[in-house]
Amino acid sequence: MNAIKNITIGHTERLYKPVGYTMLANLVNIVPFCLSIEAVRIIFSAFDGSGLPLDTTRLWYIFAIMVVYMLVMALAERASYRANFRGAYEMSASGRLSLAEHLRKLSLGFLSRRDPGDLSSMLITDFMMAETGISHHLPQLMGAVVMPILAFASLVWIDWRMAVSMFAALPLAMLVLWTSTGVQKKLSGKQIQAKIDAGNRLEEYLQGIRVMKAYNLLGDRFVRLRDAFAQLRRACIRQEALLGPFVLLSITVVRAGLTMMVLCGTYLLLGGKLSILVFVLFLVVGSRVFDPLTSALTNFTEFRYFSIAGGRILSLMNEPEMKGERQSPVAGDIRFEHVSFAYQDKEVLHDITVTLPKNSLTALVGPSGSGKSTVMKLCARFYDPQKGRIFFNDVPMDETDPESLMSHISMVFQDVYLFQDTLRNNIRFGKTDATEEEIIAAAKKACCHDFIMRLPQGYDTMVGEGGCTLSGGEKQRISIARAILKDAPIILLDEATASLDPENEVEVQKAIDTLIKGRTVIAIAHRLKTIQNADRIIVLDNGQIQEEGTHNELIRKKGMYAHLWNIQENISGWKLAGRADNP
Repeated sequence: MNAIKNITIGHTERLYKPVGYTMLANLVNIVPFCLSIEAVRIIFSAFDGSGLPLDTTRLWYIFAIMVVYMLVMALAERASYRANFRGAYEMSASGRLSLAEHLRKLSLGFLSRRDPGDLSSMLITDFMMAETGISHHLPQLMGAVVMPILAFASLVWIDWRMAVSMFAALPLAMLVLWTSTGVQKKLSGKQIQAKIDAGNRLEEYLQGIRVMKAYNLLGDRFVRLRDAFAQLRRACIRQEALLGPFVLLSITVVRAGLTMMVLCGTYLLLGGKLSILVFVLFLVVGSRVFDPLTSALTNFTEFRYFSIAGGRILSLMNEPEMKGERQSPVAGDIRFEHVSFAYQDKEVLHDITVTLPKNSLTALVGPSGSGKSTVMKLCARFYDPQKGRIFFNDVPMDETDPESLMSHISMVFQDVYLFQDTLRNNIRFGKTDATEEEIIAAAKKACCHDFIMRLPQGYDTMVGEGGCTLSGGEKQRISIARAILKDAPIILLDEATASLDPENEVEVQKAIDTLIKGRTVIAIAHRLKTIQNADRIIVLDNGQIQEEGTHNELIRKKGMYAHLWNIQENISGWKLAGRADNP
C-alpha cells in the first residue's frame, strides 16, 4: 500500500478510474473465451454419440454476441486508455507545478543543502517515472492481481481440485518477489543516486567548459564525467543482474501452476472424474489469466523503482514551508536582537544587535566572509536565524507571511539572472500586470531604454539563458528596471557595481540613484566611495559589528573602516608595471 501511495504522489484516488477501467477491459476480454467454450460444448454434444443434432441456431447467437463483443471491447479499451494516460499526464503536470511552488516557499537554507541536480531530477525524471507507473504499470499490475482472484472464485465452483492446482504456486511466486524487495530498494536507490551524480557532472562539464579549455582538461583528462557515467553503468548492470533471477524465478513458478493443472486434469480424466469440456475450460481460462500476470511480474522491478522515485517526491513535498501568517507592514525599521546564524555547522553571525532605520541608506561594509550578505538575506527572510529574532516595524519576521514580506522588498543582486524570455517580460517580472508605458518608463529611469531600442527587436528581443546575450552592465540595468517597476518601499542592493567597467558603472549608478530615492535602502559595498554619503555605515568583521556611524565619523575613529578606506585610496592609482627592457 505504501508503494501505491508513493507512485501516486500521495493521491491514491487517482487510481480509481484507471484501475476500474483496466479491470473492466480485462473482464470483457474473457468473454470470447467463455463463448468459445460454449461453442465447443455445443459441438461436443452433437458428436458425442448422444444423437442430438448440431444446434446451429445457438452457434449463430454466439457469433452475434462475438460481433457485439468486439464493439464493447473497443469502447472498454478506449475508456481504459483515456483514463490511464490522461490521468497520469494530468497528475504529472499538476505535480510538477505544485512541487515547484513548494520549493519556492522553502527556506534557502534547505535548498542550499540540496544538490541542484537532485532537485532537477525530481522535477523531470522522478515525475516521468511516476507518470509511467500510473499510466502503464500500476493498472496492469492491479488488474493482473485481481483477475486471478476473480478467476479462482469462479472456477472453484466448477471444480475445486483443478482451481487449487492452477493457483497453488502463486503464493510461492509472491514470496520470491517479496524476498527481493529489500535488495531492490537498496539497488534502486544507488541507481537513482548514480543518475543524479551523472547529471551533475554533465551540467558541471557544460557550464565549466571555458575553464577546462583554458587548463587543457578536456577529453580523457576530465575524469569526473567519465567516472560518473561509469558508475551509472555499473549501477544499472548490477540492478539488472541481481534482480533478474528473482523475476525469472517468480515467472517460472507462476507458469508451473498451469503445468500442475494439466497434470491434475490428466489424472482426473483418466480416472473418469473430470469431463473433457471442463478440462478445456480450465486450459482456456488458465492461459488467459496467467498472461497478464506474467507481464505484470516482468515489470514488477520497474514498479518498485518507480515507487522509490515517487517516495523521493513525497519526502520533498513534506518538507515544512517557512511559517508565518501575519501580513507584513509596508515599511518600518528592521531590528536585529541578539541574532546568531549558521550555515549548517558554521556560525557566521554572532549575537548581532542593530537597527536599520526606515527611509535611510544603510551600508554594510567589511572584509569577505564578514557576514554582510547573510545580514541582507536575513532582512529578506531568505532564512530564519537560529538564535535571536528580527523585527520589521516591531512585528517579528518569523510570524510574517514570507510572500507578504517580499511584496514590499526589491533586490538588485551583484550576479544578475535574466530568464530566457523577451526583455519586456524580464522587466515585467517586477510587476506582471504592468502596461507598456510603465515598462518603458522604468527602462528609461534605469538607463536601459536606449540600448534596448538599438537591438533588432527592441523590447521583444529574446534574452539568452541567464542573460548570456547581454553584457554585465546591460543585465544590471535590466535588473534595476525590474526593481523600479516593482516600486517596493525597501531596496536591498548587493554591490550592484562591483564588477562593471567605468562606463557601465556610471550608467548603473545613475539608475541606482533613481531607484533608491525616498526608500529604505540596505546596500552591501566593496567600493567605499559609492557609500560615502550613506546615512549610516555598519562595519562587520568575523560575524560581529565592529563600528557604526557616518563616513566622516568612522574616518575620525581610525578603526577598521578607516583602514579599508586608506587601502582603497592607495591602490586607486595602481597599474601593471612595464618590462624593464621596454623602450
